Parts: sequence; C-alpha cells; structure tokens
Amino acid sequence: MSSMEERDVGVAAAPGSSSAGLGVGAVGAAAEAVAGVAAMQEEVGIRREGPEPDPDEPPKKRVKIPEGESGKLEERLYSVLCCTVCLDLPKASVYQCTNGHLMCAGCFIHLLADSRLKEEQATCPNCRCEISKNLCCRNLAVEKAVSELPTECTFCLKQFPRSSLERHQKEECQDRVTQCKYKRIGCPWQGPFHELPAHESECSHPTKTGTELMGILGEMDQNHRRDMQLYNSIFSLLCYEKIGFTEVQFRPYRTDDFITRLYYETPRFTVLNQTWVLKARVNDSERNPNLSCKRTLSFQLILKSKVNSALECSFLLLKGPYDDVRIKPVIHHHSFSNDTNETDYVPLPISDSVECNKLLAAKNINLRLFIFQVQK
Repeated sequence: MSSMEERDVGVAAAPGSSSAGLGVGAVGAAAEAVAGVAAMQEEVGIRREGPEPDPDEPPKKRVKIPEGESGKLEERLYSVLCCTVCLDLPKASVYQCTNGHLMCAGCFIHLLADSRLKEEQATCPNCRCEISKNLCCRNLAVEKAVSELPTECTFCLKQFPRSSLERHQKEECQDRVTQCKYKRIGCPWQGPFHELPAHESECSHPTKTGTELMGILGEMDQNHRRDMQLYNSIFSLLCYEKIGFTEVQFRPYRTDDFITRLYYETPRFTVLNQTWVLKARVNDSERNPNLSCKRTLSFQLILKSKVNSALECSFLLLKGPYDDVRIKPVIHHHSFSNDTNETDYVPLPISDSVECNKLLAAKNINLRLFIFQVQK
C-alpha cells in the first residue's frame, strides 16, 4: 500500500471502530480509482520518465527561450547584415541607400544596369528612394562586421572568420582540392591535399615513355601557340609606321522605335587624320535585354571621312586608364572605303555578364581604341 493510503488509514481509524470501517471502505475505493487511472495511462502509452521531483529541492531556474527561429547571435546577425536584394551576406563591398538599406556590390551594380536598360531611375528595393553611385556610399562598418562573422569551409566544413577563409582554403586546408604536380605531363588526378603525397609517390606518369609524353605535350603546345599568336600579332602591329590611339567615351542613347532600345555611341574623333565613330549595342539589340541574365556588348567602327583609296586597318579596344573592367584584347581587321565604311558588329571581349553590368551601370563607358594602318 502506498504512503498516501497509509496516511488515509491512520486518519480514518482514529475516532472509533464504526468510523474505521467507513475509512477502510473509502481507502479501498480510492485505491481502486488510482489503479484504474494507472491502467488507463498504460493503455494510452503515458508513462512518467525519471524520478519524481523532491519537494524539498529548490526550484530550478527557467531556461530563457530565444526569440525567433534561432538563438545564435551569428544567425541573428545574418538577417540584419544581409543584402536586401539577394538576401545573402556580402562578399566584398557593401553599399547603402540614403535610408541605410544595405546592398552587396553585385546587386547594386545590377540594379543600376537594369535601370539603364529600362530607362528608369534606379531605386532601393526596400524604400524606393533613388540610388546611384553619387547618392549611395559604402558602409565600412558593415563590411568589417561581416568579415568577422564565421562561415563554413566548403572542404573541411570547419568554421572560420570570413576574413581568413580565403587564405585557409588556398593555403592551409588539408581537404582542399589540389592537382598532381605531374599535371603538366598529363596526370588528371584531383583530390584532397592530404592525399597528394601518397598519390605522387604512386603516380604512373613519371614512368611514361617519351612516345607517350609526346602526344600530351603536343596538345599543350597547341594552346601555347594560340596565346603566343595573339602576342606576336600585337608586337607586329606595333612595328607599323602609322599607329594611332585615343580615349573613347560611349554615351547612352535611345532609338526612335515604339519600344525604345538602348545603344551607345561616341562623339566623332580623329585618328590617323581620319574621322571615326564607334557604336555599341546590348545583346545585339535584343528586345528586352533587362529580362536576360546573360548580357553582352558588341561594337562597330565607322569611318566618317571620305577616302580616295581603300584604307586597310587593324584595330582593337582595351579598357581605359581609370576603369577596372577586364577586357581580353582581340585584333580585328577591315578594309575601309567609301562603300564599306562600317565594320560588322563584333563582340566586346569582356569576361562575363558581371563585367558587362559594370559598364552598363556607369554613366559613360570609357575605353581606349588602337588603330593600325596596314602599309601597302
């Protein structure tokens, strides 16, 4: 019999025998009720786990439940410091509108490029205030705070501050992907850095015969010859008697169509005693280039002067002295005359759409043009 039942018996038996009989009957009914409740709890699978709490034990402190979905400070800061456009933490520069809303450099440039394509004023996606390179400024405090937040290495899955993650992944991480030192003679192995010594000690490529290596080296020579051909062509052009170059500034304009299209054109300029104009267009005059993620620029060179005989020229565009856009030099050739005074549109050799957005986001596009006149 439980201690509760013993206490009930003691209290009921004290007055007399008649009362005691009544107390014993009440105790029996209570015991049956307790047993019935226990049986019902067992049927529905309710069982108490662990020892019963001691009534003399002091009450434990309540654990404060964190607000929001996560209680970690780092995760709460992510939502505060993230870009308002892509909702990701900025990897480089952080810009803010006049009301303090944050944008990473890539999204900020993309918004400015979209506004140029749509002929609209760029606005902050949060408060719709106007944004531009003059109105917005960098937030250095947020940039430093983001650089100290922990992030996960993609190779070893350990946590590191963002400011030191790049150095860790390139130089220190034992799980970073690396290549065999015999890659130059055709070894295709790629694997974690800690497995590199074991692979190189067993690599079969150092023991290949000269005949086997000749085929591998032949492919490498072809790639090398293509690169050298470009540089040799540039050096050959620098030996020409007539060479001219100038800084050109592409300015944005709109066509007169019902649905206007963006194009760029330079003011007239003089090189090699001839008057020229450069034109450029986005995505080959696609109807809605702002709806495309992939963006390209193409340009053509136009001779505005009248010539007595054909003018055979080579030309190339490079980035201007104050721009950070990456342009790979490509040499183009054309024979100019009064009938063929325009070249075909040729792609501006920029690396990707990010570089194109940088040019579109700028007020004007500043490049450097070289023209080499071929001597007959």
